Amino acid sequence: MTDNDDSRLGSLWLIFKPLLDATFYWLIFGVLLGLDRGMDNFVAFIIIGVFMYQYTSTALSTGTKTISSSKAMIRAFQFPRMALPLADLVYDFLQRIPALLVMFVIIMGMPPHELPELAWLLFPVLLLLQTLLDFGLTLIFARLGTVLPDVSRTMPFLTRLLMYGSGVIFPIGNLAEKVPALLTVIELNPVYVLLESYRGILIDGTFPDPQQWITLSAWAVGLLIVGFFVFWQGEESYSRDQYK
Repeated sequence: MTDNDDSRLGSLWLIFKPLLDATFYWLIFGVLLGLDRGMDNFVAFIIIGVFMYQYTSTALSTGTKTISSSKAMIRAFQFPRMALPLADLVYDFLQRIPALLVMFVIIMGMPPHELPELAWLLFPVLLLLQTLLDFGLTLIFARLGTVLPDVSRTMPFLTRLLMYGSGVIFPIGNLAEKVPALLTVIELNPVYVLLESYRGILIDGTFPDPQQWITLSAWAVGLLIVGFFVFWQGEESYSRDQYK
């Protein structure tokens, strides 16, 4: 379940929220601050960043509340608790499909009209890697949410920090070139690499380089394995007795 389920527009907010966010960031960083200088398609840059980042930020925020929000089910049934974060991720992914379609319509419909190229066929591959990455993070934060319930209160700050550190709304790589050490750290950030790869295939029609594939694959598989063991080790703490 997501926070949008309690609103009148429901899942439509998965489309409206990133659209509103993207419009706001375009006005601030593109129009007022002029960070779009030298970029051929800053609108597509913003749209791709906001829409694709929301998938990961939602996984992080939902993960911290996965166990606590399923108290009734935990009390009533005995089942592998890992099914809870998995169900949340699948549910969010299915609801997000219309938003992804809207993203494609926007980047193709607004000047300079990005049209499908061969590189676009790699979009599902990148989306799969992002989903694996998100599931690993969800498992880790689901465990953290039971050990430190207050961690959910810090998620708005953490997701905002990750947003700025991943170049979601402005070309952070250009700014970090003045500090080589910072650029190295940023290039190891899987969310930054994901967004750069998405933009490369959808805007420039270029294929991610081998280093990007290695970085993304290592993070996706690594976080999935770590997340599995972290969540599994706390399996007994998610017992029905905890919520009686």
